[in-house]
Amino acid sequence: MGEDAEGTSSIIDGVHHHQFDIVIVGAGGAGMRAAIEAGPHARTAVISKLYPTRSHTGAAQGGMAAALANVEEDNWEWHTYDTVKGGDYLVDQDAAEILAKEAIDAVIDLENMGLPFNRTPEGKIDQRRFGGHTREHGKAPVRRACYAADRTGHMILQTLFQNCVRLGINFFNEFYVLDMVMTEVTDSFGVTTEQPSGVVAYELATGDLHVFQAKAIIFATGGFGKIFKTTSNAHTLTGDGVGIIWRKGLPLEDMEFFQFHPTGLAGLGILLSEAARGEGAILRNATGERFMERYTPTLKDLAPRDIVARSMATEIREGRGAGPDKDYLYLDITHLEPAVIDEKLPDITEFARTYLGVEPYTEPVPVLPTAHYAMGGIPTTNNAEVLRSNTEVVPGLYAAGECACVSVHGSNRLGTNSLLDINVFGKRAGKNAVEYVKTAEFVPLPDDPAAGVRKILDMVRSGDGTERIAVIRKELQDSMDRNAQIFRTDDSLKEVTELIERLRARYKNIALQDKGKRFNTDLLEAVELGFLLDLAEVLVYSARARKESRGGHMREDYPERDDKNFLVHTMAYLTGDPESADAGEHIRLDWKPVVITNYPPMERKY
Repeated sequence: MGEDAEGTSSIIDGVHHHQFDIVIVGAGGAGMRAAIEAGPHARTAVISKLYPTRSHTGAAQGGMAAALANVEEDNWEWHTYDTVKGGDYLVDQDAAEILAKEAIDAVIDLENMGLPFNRTPEGKIDQRRFGGHTREHGKAPVRRACYAADRTGHMILQTLFQNCVRLGINFFNEFYVLDMVMTEVTDSFGVTTEQPSGVVAYELATGDLHVFQAKAIIFATGGFGKIFKTTSNAHTLTGDGVGIIWRKGLPLEDMEFFQFHPTGLAGLGILLSEAARGEGAILRNATGERFMERYTPTLKDLAPRDIVARSMATEIREGRGAGPDKDYLYLDITHLEPAVIDEKLPDITEFARTYLGVEPYTEPVPVLPTAHYAMGGIPTTNNAEVLRSNTEVVPGLYAAGECACVSVHGSNRLGTNSLLDINVFGKRAGKNAVEYVKTAEFVPLPDDPAAGVRKILDMVRSGDGTERIAVIRKELQDSMDRNAQIFRTDDSLKEVTELIERLRARYKNIALQDKGKRFNTDLLEAVELGFLLDLAEVLVYSARARKESRGGHMREDYPERDDKNFLVHTMAYLTGDPESADAGEHIRLDWKPVVITNYPPMERKY
C-alpha cells in the first residue's frame, strides 16, 4: 500500500482504518501537485482509483500557458484578458489574475522538477500558438504555450510522480473512494454544522473497505466526460469526486458549461490536440475550403474552442461535411514539413494512422467535436477551499483541477489553461491544507463510518434484476450526445430529463455478472453509473434554467448572451431524494455573482 510510519493504521470489525493529516483523493496532475506541496510538511496520503501515471492528465497533449515571453513579447495581463474573454465573461477575474500571474512560476517549478520542455535554439523553453491566446488584448495571436512535443500532459504527470516518489508520498493505488464521512460539530457559539472527518475507499484488489480519517481532504478527481458517448475522456472519468460532494448536499457550480473540443477523431472522440492548429494545421470542409475564415477572420482556426466547435457543427448542418454521410470535417497538416510533424506532433499523427488508417503526411484527417472538459464542478475560493454556499467555506475541505470550479474558466476554457490550472490551484490546495492542519484537530468519526458504503455495495451485489449496466449507460450517453451537446433547446433538454427519470427506475433493477470481491470492475461500473446519472441530471437541469447562450452552452431557443439576467454563476443544490420522479423536487438552483475587476463584459469578436 505504500504507507510508512508517519500514518497510523488498524483494522476494526474487518474495516481498515488509517489516519493522516491530509488525504488527497485523486493522483492526476492536481492531486500530485498538491501532494508535493503538502508532503514535506504534513502526514499526507494520496488515494487513487488508478496507478498515478495512468491518470487522465497524461492524455493532455498541447501545452501549458504562461506569459514567459521567450519567443514573442507577452505579459500576464494579456493572458488574463484572453482567459476572461475566452470564458465569455463568466470568469471570476480575480481568479484569472492569479492563474496568469502564477503561471510563470508554475512552469519554472516544473522545469526545476525535471520536465523536458521543448527548447528554442538559445536553450529557453519554447512556446507556440494556441486558440484564443493573443497579444495586446486581442490584436493578434501570440506564442504562449510551453510544451513537450504533443505529450505535455504525459510529461507533467511523469515528472510530478517522480517527485512524489522522491518525497516519499504515501500512495494507495487502485483504491476507489466512494464516500466522504461528515460529522456534526458544534462550535463555541453553539452553532452545529457538518464537517468532513474522512473518506471511505474500496480496495479493488481485495474488496476490503478502508476508512481514512484526516484533518484536511483535497478532492482532485478530474472530470465526468463519460456522461457523453463521444468524448476524449477516459473510461474512468465518471465524476466520482463531484458526485460524492453532490450527494453530501454541497453545491455544484456552472454544471451546464461543458466544452466540446473541435478536433476529436471522427467516430471515436480520441483527441487530436489544438497543438496541430498551433503549428499551422487547417480545418477544411468537404470542398477543401478553410471555412474558419468566414467565422473568425482574425484568429481563424485558433479561435476559442466553443466558437470553433459551433462553426464546425454549423458546417455539417448546412451540408458541407465530408464522408459518405457528410458528418465530419478535415484537419489538414499535409502542407507542413514531415520533419516538423515528427518533431512536434508525433502522437497526433500516430493516432490518425492507428485508429483511422489515415496518413497525415498526405491525407487530411477526419475530425468532429468531442466532449472534452467540464468548466463546472465543486465550487471553491481562490485558495481552493470548498464552498458550502456563495460565501461560506467547509473547514478542511479543498478541491483542485477539473473537478473544481474556481471559476477560472467561466463558460469556456482556453486551451493550455487546464494544465496550468492543475499546477497553480493544485499547489494552492496543498499549501492551504498544510496551513489548516497546523492548528486543526481531527474531527471524530461516527461509530460506523463505512456503513453507507457497505449498504450501497451490498445492495448492488445482491441485485437479481434484469437490467444491464452497459445498456443503461449507453442509453444515457446516446441521449446526451443527441440532446445536450453543442446545440441545445428546452425540448431537447427535457427529453434527456425524462429519460434520466426512467433510467433511474431501471437502475434499481440491475444485476451484476460478477458477484466476487477481488478486482470486481462490474461492481465499480455499477457505482459509477449512479454518479453519471446524478451529474447528467444536474447538467441538464442547470442548462434548462440558463435561458441564454454563452461559451460552451448554446441554446438555440435563446441564441443571444444575456448579461442582464445571466451574468451569474449557477449554484445547484441537492435538496431531496434523487429517486423522486421530478428533478425539480430534489434540485434547487441559486445564483452567485461573477467577480469583475478590469474587464467589463463586451461583445466577443475574433
